[in-house]
Amino acid sequence: MGSLSRHPVLKRQIKRFYDIKNNKRFKDGPILKWKIIPAFRLLRKPGFARLSIDYNLQFISFFLMPVQKTVLQKTIRVLFFFFLVFASLYYAKPFLVPVCFAGLLAMLFLPLSRAFETWGINRGIAILICVVLLLLIISGIVSIITWQITDLTSDLGNIKEKVQLIIQQVEDYITQTFGISQQEQQQVIDEQSKNANGFISALGSTAMSFLVDFVLMLVYIFLFMFYRSHIKRFLLQIVPKKENNNTEEIIHNIEKVAQQYLTGLGLMIVCLWIMYSIGFSIVGLKNAFFFAILCGLLEIVPFVGNLTGNTLAVLMAITQGGGIGMVIGIVITYAIVQFLQTYFLEPLVVGAEVNINPLFTIVVLVVGELVWGIPGMVLAIPLLGIVKIVCDHIEALQPYGALIGSQRKKKRRGWLDKINLWHSRQK
Repeated sequence: MGSLSRHPVLKRQIKRFYDIKNNKRFKDGPILKWKIIPAFRLLRKPGFARLSIDYNLQFISFFLMPVQKTVLQKTIRVLFFFFLVFASLYYAKPFLVPVCFAGLLAMLFLPLSRAFETWGINRGIAILICVVLLLLIISGIVSIITWQITDLTSDLGNIKEKVQLIIQQVEDYITQTFGISQQEQQQVIDEQSKNANGFISALGSTAMSFLVDFVLMLVYIFLFMFYRSHIKRFLLQIVPKKENNNTEEIIHNIEKVAQQYLTGLGLMIVCLWIMYSIGFSIVGLKNAFFFAILCGLLEIVPFVGNLTGNTLAVLMAITQGGGIGMVIGIVITYAIVQFLQTYFLEPLVVGAEVNINPLFTIVVLVVGELVWGIPGMVLAIPLLGIVKIVCDHIEALQPYGALIGSQRKKKRRGWLDKINLWHSRQK
């Protein structure tokens, strides 16, 4: 038995108690008041020093355990919070997806509805006109796609023959390379074709679900726009009165950014239709306008959509009998369009307030696809932009807004600015 204060292990523990008592390392008030300080006072009693070293170590560990548990509990709470959020988003997909689309489209048509109302038109009628206009736009796009598909099916016979020829060449290559006979390959194809009936039934149920969600979305759009003042009043009531101005600014910026994003996206899709139509026509791809429309519409899914459309164009060029020159031409067209889109068109779509860095763009696309599928990928960018606006206007969340946003490039000084700076220094 040695003195408690002379043992090296216990000396480190006692120093740690001094740090805790002086509040140097831990800021946990209740634990410091009710656990640590009484334990420290007990350590200084003469009778306690005569106890065994092992018992002293166990005693110290017992009173340090609550401090260690707090860090673990906070970590578990954060992880549990994220788990609940993602689980709620996943299981609430049938409800949240139409609501989110309706909210974004309602903010898009708000200026038009307000203009109609200033002209003396009733709010309900003005909103109904906006909904009818949305239906006309969607109907126009669907009619254009149907018209192009009709032209594509007229050449379906030639495409089918060339596809069969390509399949035959692939089967011959597999037979010669891997030694798998064509009969065995046909058996595999027949087994896979049995699952086609299940795929068709699933496709039918998906189409029915899409129609139901579309109707619900139109209803939500009407209700959001009709009760917009009521919703805004509710949001202002649930925050402290001193934060009302900040809340109104957040709501205004969200409306502005949603309108800017959606109108810019529509403009960019039209520009992509024009550029792809010109490029595919020069290359010599048949039904160039159809694939231009396809590539433009798939742009609503960033990164993935445009690449998918061009991949389909390459496959169609191969089935049409186009050589390597046509494939290279399509790839060059894709590269030129991507360059123009990145440096000239995207500044029209994403303003300075919703400038999201590529890392979080890719992360939110992956998370959106995992949680909500393709609708999640479509909604990922605008919803993240809204989250960034909220973070930028709340002081406690501003670091997260800065993390989501892209780095601001330092403005380079031109030679005239350098001369002015030198002249000011001489004064």
